[in-house]
Amino acid sequence: MPVDFKFPDVGEGITEGELVELKVKEGQMVKEHDVLLKIETDKAVVDMPSPASGTILKIYHKVGDTVKVGESLVTIGKPGEVSQQSAKEQPVTQISERTSTSVMGELEDADAPERKSTQADKPIIATELSGPAKHAAAKMQENKEIYPQHALATPSVRRLAKEININLENIHGTGLNGRITEEDVRKYGSTEYSAHHLEGEGEIKIVKKYDMWGYIEHSPLKGVRKAIAKHMVQSAYTAPHVTHMDECDVTVLWNHREQEKAKAEKKGVHLTFMPFVIKACIAALKEYPHANSSLDDEHEEIILKKYYNIGAAVDTEDGLMVPVIKGADQKSILDISKELEDLAKKARERSLDLMDMKGGTFTITNIGSIGGLHATPIINYPEAAILALGRIYDKVTVNQQEKIVVRKYLPFSLAFDHRIFDGAYAARFANKLKQYLEDPDELLIEGK
Repeated sequence: MPVDFKFPDVGEGITEGELVELKVKEGQMVKEHDVLLKIETDKAVVDMPSPASGTILKIYHKVGDTVKVGESLVTIGKPGEVSQQSAKEQPVTQISERTSTSVMGELEDADAPERKSTQADKPIIATELSGPAKHAAAKMQENKEIYPQHALATPSVRRLAKEININLENIHGTGLNGRITEEDVRKYGSTEYSAHHLEGEGEIKIVKKYDMWGYIEHSPLKGVRKAIAKHMVQSAYTAPHVTHMDECDVTVLWNHREQEKAKAEKKGVHLTFMPFVIKACIAALKEYPHANSSLDDEHEEIILKKYYNIGAAVDTEDGLMVPVIKGADQKSILDISKELEDLAKKARERSLDLMDMKGGTFTITNIGSIGGLHATPIINYPEAAILALGRIYDKVTVNQQEKIVVRKYLPFSLAFDHRIFDGAYAARFANKLKQYLEDPDELLIEGK
């Protein structure tokens, strides 16, 4: 009996995903546990293994489709079998804004001396044409009454139509005596498909889209970007954000890191500043625990986390992803550096496990790697705070001996949930963070 393999509930609140890769085709033999396709959720790219051995009888989606949890992905069975899902499907002719009946009715009136303006005048948007509907569309193409050869329009309107590559003969004017207005042209230009582009066997030619002001493109909001959008809205509308900004002298840390880079490379580790910042943050979080907490709205309680799982934001082609270093307080600087490198590589390859991005207590994002000094980052809700690092730069300053010197400065921005702690608490946390970064002896000892 055929097996309809549906998109399973993978947990973590995931309700849909985007099909990013098909590894099989209809008619192909597969074995149980063979990977059939890959689906991108808002957490990771997930392999979908076959639940049974057999032949792929039907594939229900193509690459780029959004698939809801519970929807059929493929049917597996013996050649010639038909699944219940396939049997239920019936061929559908989809014609937007008119039915095939109205199309045929319009053909009957095509020889009338005057043509009335009706809802049926709108262009056909057809995704599949067959039978009477296909014949009707072809006849409409031939009938010159449908699209008058001499459109009424002023020179300015004609110039606009020429600029945005629109044929005035295809537009039904709404002005006086059927005159085509500028608004008619722009509205028509916003339509992606139009009946006069039907060619041959029902093929539809895609044309450019325009709004009231000019050429536009539509980019679908899906996958990681869609998940980020939802998460950011939830954070912004739930937690009242406040951002505290400061900078610290990291000259000593800079010199130490330069000395240790070669040693780390011999061990196969690319040493960056991030592990030192993570260690400094953990030391400060232990003294200011509310920055390592979350708010339980239902029970009206602040949950102070006694473990330190630090998220490190990674910029990928698909959007910002935040893998989490679990138990970072128990790991050395070199251990953290190696794990950061591995997680960043997985994030860019979209091979992170779902649990790699769960359980964070505090997040760090580095805008300085691209450019910029300060930012107002959005909290990785439900965490209490997020730290944004800026670009380290040379600053001319006066030292204690009143001499002008050049030092390395690291700007940073701490965004926090004002429901959990106040600005004074945030400033004290920032001061403690600065203390560890400016005099990192304790961190360096721990990291060795």
